[in-house]
Amino acid sequence: MIDFFLHIDQSLDTILSTYKAWTYLILFGVIFAETGLVIAPFLPGDSLLFAAGMFSHRAEDGLNPIFLFFVLVSAAVLGDSTNYFIGKFLGPKLFKNGKARFFKKENLDRTHEFFEKYGAKTVIFARFVPIVRTFAPFVAGLGAMPYRKFIGYSVFGSILWVGICVFAGYFFGQVPAVRDNFTLAILSIIAVSVIPAAIEILRRRAKKPRPATESD
Repeated sequence: MIDFFLHIDQSLDTILSTYKAWTYLILFGVIFAETGLVIAPFLPGDSLLFAAGMFSHRAEDGLNPIFLFFVLVSAAVLGDSTNYFIGKFLGPKLFKNGKARFFKKENLDRTHEFFEKYGAKTVIFARFVPIVRTFAPFVAGLGAMPYRKFIGYSVFGSILWVGICVFAGYFFGQVPAVRDNFTLAILSIIAVSVIPAAIEILRRRAKKPRPATESD
């Protein structure tokens, strides 16, 4: 899995060579799973979108950037909706005695904090934060956010996320410094995507009261 993340350009090249136009369906499935299945927050959403955008610049690969954009936006929106309804109808059953049986409770708590801070806009902001983007629709459904309100934020966030990542790959992926150092570029994308989470963790630790010493 780590090798796939670091050499996603090579992996995607192999997929394109093997499956041709079916690559659209494979990419759809990965993005749908990352956003729609609360047990799959580890999938490489940002880097995969960037790599797909880069490959869509090459006509011989058969990926049309506009069609790719609509396919992946659809995957993100449908994934969000699926996750929302899982949270709405199955969420309470996944917890017994206040404990989550199928995923880490701290990831859920972290997403709750995003909702407390940003409200419904979390559905948009979470798109750019790994793990949180997988749990945000689930928490929205679990928290009984009206679906009509949720889907509006979901569509806008999906368009923004997919558009930025895919077209950044389309335009910047052809820059020699990026193309020839793709692994470094992917690591940079991953680093940038986890910065908000790292800042939030440091901020929470700074706010924690220090234990009283004996002299106190």
